[in-house]
Amino acid sequence: MKCYEVIEKLEALSPTAFAEEWDNIGLLAGRRDKEVGTVYIALDATDDVIDEAVRLGADLLLTHHPLIFRKLGRVNTDDFIGRRVCELIRNDISYYAMHTNFDVMGMADAAADELLLRDRQVLNITYEDDIAKEGCGRVGKLEKRMRVAELAEFVKEKFHVPNVRVFGDLGDIVETAAVMPGSGGSYIRDALNAGADVMITGDVDHHEGIDAVAQGIAVIDAGHYGIEKLFVPYMEEFIRRELSGIQIYKAAVKEPFVVI
Repeated sequence: MKCYEVIEKLEALSPTAFAEEWDNIGLLAGRRDKEVGTVYIALDATDDVIDEAVRLGADLLLTHHPLIFRKLGRVNTDDFIGRRVCELIRNDISYYAMHTNFDVMGMADAAADELLLRDRQVLNITYEDDIAKEGCGRVGKLEKRMRVAELAEFVKEKFHVPNVRVFGDLGDIVETAAVMPGSGGSYIRDALNAGADVMITGDVDHHEGIDAVAQGIAVIDAGHYGIEKLFVPYMEEFIRRELSGIQIYKAAVKEPFVVI
């Protein structure tokens, strides 16, 4: 199967029209006419990921976060991004990223599914036409009312994370939850406006957390990687279903930092 045929399937799942204007998605390096028999899926195009993709002979590297984010004035081995791009091209690996388009059409509902949210709505609308309103994050009803402490344990279980950071009273009862995979501190206002009792996200800083509690909403921080790593199994299942015959490799689950 040609790379452009794989891309057609990926963009049917998460159309590029749903990406934010500031984002950099799509085929970022390599040949569109490359024959693709193997794909390597990861959250980020790190050195370890690229080395593994090369070792395994992958034809296509598929990530959520784009390696090339800001404009590159030159591509050489003087900096780490240039070195990675050169390594991909030298080994004839095409590289495709699906970021905020997947956040809207994929990630948001996948995270809400894990939390069993009912009666869900879009948390932050980024795209609107005559037919629908789409965007990042979701807000809905939990399967049952529970204490913040219970929900924190539920989040750990569903997203397979070793720990979470909680802002708020562990004994408070919550029923309506907002979830925003990735960095969600700037979306706490959206969660408040939607009537959420609790916000589940990542990368919440000190002031965002305590200010949220002061305004009546608890925050459970499961980490940026903690939630968004669901991209890998999601895309693995999608490719198996929609692109049969392609061999799939995937990055091992590994937190990008350790807590000592």
